This record gives sequence, C-alpha cells and structure tokens, in this order.
Amino acid sequence: MPRPRLWGDTIQAGAGWSLLLRRGNELRLEDTGGGANVAALFYNYDCPVERYNMPDTLKAQHIAHLTKGFVLYSDMGRILCSITEDTRGWHDPLGGHNDRAAVRAKYGESTYQDDRNDWHRNTRDNFLVELGKHGLGLRDLSPNVNFFSKVVVGNDGAMSFVSGESGAGDFVTLRAEMNVLVILDTGQHPLDPNPRYAPKAVNFSVHSAEPVADDDPCRVSRPENARGFINTGRYFA
Repeated sequence: MPRPRLWGDTIQAGAGWSLLLRRGNELRLEDTGGGANVAALFYNYDCPVERYNMPDTLKAQHIAHLTKGFVLYSDMGRILCSITEDTRGWHDPLGGHNDRAAVRAKYGESTYQDDRNDWHRNTRDNFLVELGKHGLGLRDLSPNVNFFSKVVVGNDGAMSFVSGESGAGDFVTLRAEMNVLVILDTGQHPLDPNPRYAPKAVNFSVHSAEPVADDDPCRVSRPENARGFINTGRYFA
C-alpha cells in the first residue's frame, strides 16, 4: 500500500506533464479506465545530461520488459528509479513513441482550430513542450518507457502489441533513487492497432517512500543492481 500522499493530479488523455520526483519519494501511476499508455522519460534533475539508458537497463538485468523488482539505469551506471509495485507485470521499454506524421497517417488530419480539445496530439510534441519547460529540447530526447503497454518480440524480431492488457485500477509505483525529472505523456502506443484516436487519462500521485534496506527486492534482484545502488549512494555521499 502507498504511504501518505504528498500530492497528485490527473493527466488528461493525450496530454503531457512533467515533475520533479525527489530522491526518497515514490510516483504512482494509475490506469483509471483501462487501456491507458503512459510514455515516460527520466533525467537526473540536478544534471540532466545524465538520463535513462534503455540498453543498459535491459542488458544489466537480462530482461526485455519492466516490472516490479527491476530498476531504470542512467547512462552513468546509476539508478534513477526502482519499480517497487506493479499490478500489470509487463511494461514496454522498446516501442518508442508517436510523432506528428505518424499520428496524422494513422488517425487522420486534425487541428485545434477545427476540433478544439479533441484535436489529435502526439507524444513527440508533448515531450518537447515539457522538456522546454526545463531548458531541454530535441537533442535531449532519448528512448522512453511505455507503462501499461505490452509488446512481445517474435523470433524473427517483429514486435507485436498485445491489446487489452491493462485494466481499470492497474498501477505501477516508481521509487526515485536520485532527484529525477520525469516527463510523461498519455498518448497511444505507436503499435496500438486501434484505428481510432482514443488516448486515455491517468492519475498520478507522489508519496514518501520507505528507506531502501540492504535486502530491498530491487537491490537484490540482480548482482548488477547491487552495484548500481552503490554507485548511486556514492553520488550522494
């Protein structure tokens, strides 16, 4: 169960958001209606040239998806966040995100002038808006995680989206091991086969976390993770 809530809000469907998640706090993302996707980027808030590294995260833990007990590595071998709770069991680190051209090709032309708040937004532009609020831009884009989405990779290397995986009330909790700038977007997964533009809103909340013990599940799940926690601890020593 999450500890007392410090603050929280709703990210509307197809919208972006960003926040500072301080070391020792947890971010809980909740799929309130089912079928959501949350694309997420992670940066060292104090030195944002250090950011989430997808290849190191996967190869260090011998995985191709994310769930409880795994961590998100930075490109400096430190741990940005740990996944401490997860009702879904599979989150996609491989599928990337939509841009304006992909959304137009898949869902048709749409502008704010014509459709007002129902216009078709895209994750790339939403990411850039939120990055700009923190002095970052296009060159700072990196591979993202897609929470609540499942993508499987066949023997031929083809990636397939698994529909209907996330249900109403599913959640995932991330504990910050550094001061982390988190960039979020609720646009549809780029491999989602739904032909309609139908992103879903999600709730988020921030909580204080329990101190990290020596036998913390995320710390002991892989030998590499123990070293990652040591590297992270030295950064704050």
